[in-house]
Amino acid sequence: MEADYAIIGGGVVGLSVAWGLLKRGHRVIVLDGDDGSFRASRGNFGLVWVQSKGMNQPRYARWSQQSAAIWAEFAEELGHNTGRDVPLEQKGGYDLHFSEETLQATVEKYEVLKGQLGGDYPYEVLGHNALRQEEPYIGPKVAGAILHYQDGHANPLKLLMALADDVRRMGGHVLTGKTVTEVGKADGFRVQCSDGTIVEAGKVILSAGLGAADLGPKLGFKAPVRPQRGQVLITEKLPKMINRPSLIARQVDEGGIQIGATNEEVGFDDTVTQPGLSGLAAQAIAAYPALGKAQLVRSWAALRVLSPDGLPIYQESPDMPGCYLVTCHSGITLAAAHARYLPDWFERTEAAPDLEVFSEDRFAVS
Repeated sequence: MEADYAIIGGGVVGLSVAWGLLKRGHRVIVLDGDDGSFRASRGNFGLVWVQSKGMNQPRYARWSQQSAAIWAEFAEELGHNTGRDVPLEQKGGYDLHFSEETLQATVEKYEVLKGQLGGDYPYEVLGHNALRQEEPYIGPKVAGAILHYQDGHANPLKLLMALADDVRRMGGHVLTGKTVTEVGKADGFRVQCSDGTIVEAGKVILSAGLGAADLGPKLGFKAPVRPQRGQVLITEKLPKMINRPSLIARQVDEGGIQIGATNEEVGFDDTVTQPGLSGLAAQAIAAYPALGKAQLVRSWAALRVLSPDGLPIYQESPDMPGCYLVTCHSGITLAAAHARYLPDWFERTEAAPDLEVFSEDRFAVS
């Protein structure tokens, strides 16, 4: 098979990029792994989140803001094209704090970042009483919260399905069960899979998440990505009790409350553990005591894709020009930016975003 772009990895990152390239008229083939692959897109928390990102790199904060600003339009277009609703609620989100000290310390960091962004960082500090006016079910142990108005949450599985449908609708090919073993370059690229499938393409994009750790160095990338386990809990469907999402809990569009998530450095272990789930439940009940009576219906763990500094990596291979690495932890938040803005970066147009700070040069060792 032949294409202008072969995209290795069919999660939200790979499909968002594929969608954007197809919109520009390019021929695209997506090579996705099998059911045994680690899939962050199917296990994440679903936040479209700006606050706290870029505390040490304002460009990351700005990049997240750019994506969050166009997310609603992006979701609306996907829904219109496919008939699949991509639920998004974007009326702000909370950073909940259980002590005045941690709240104040975080506000001081936000003020520094706000200055670096020229004042464009819309947040409000809510004490306990003010927070309770917004969230009647909040518990007495919560000292207060930072309400950031650019934040929200979406249904990540519905996003994934809509992207896959629309990529196919526009003529893209999504080949599943494909494990890429080799990528060669002559006039173009020749991508070979373990089952004998061969794709020839003008350019290649590696967006295979944790799979980039193995394949990336063969293509000239450092690809220093690592897994981090996140466990989550899901309650039964409940009447509306959480108006805005937080990193502790969010009420999804279908009514259940998603509780999360742990941050565990345990390698490629995506099992759930009793201590992990118990810790999540205790924190959620401290924030929202009424959850103590809710029935739990599901739990799972998934592996985040993290670089050493937590920032995305956008890199063209120095050994294979025309081959790109695209990987990030915030695939849901950045989906709109990847779809709308990354095609200009691949094509080096005048509208290309400046992504220099996200290159692998920052990992160079003298």
